[in-house]
Amino acid sequence: MLRGLPALRQVAQRTISTASRRHFENKVPEKQKLFQEDNGIPVHLKGGVADALLYRATMFLTVGGTAYAIYQLAMASFPKKQD
Repeated sequence: MLRGLPALRQVAQRTISTASRRHFENKVPEKQKLFQEDNGIPVHLKGGVADALLYRATMFLTVGGTAYAIYQLAMASFPKKQD
């Protein structure tokens, strides 16, 4: 019953220990140059198309949510007349 335990332990240990050996390229200096560049673009939009889409979606949800809250407040302020 316990014969496979050492083999399982070795496989699990090998999997965990080799996961940290992957080397990734350091992109921080490139990103620093991009974000520190003075080109008139706001820092929250310097990331490219993805940042612009996230910004527009956030603004749409904020304005839409505010308008909906004001609408609901107005509807609650003026209750329907009962006949």
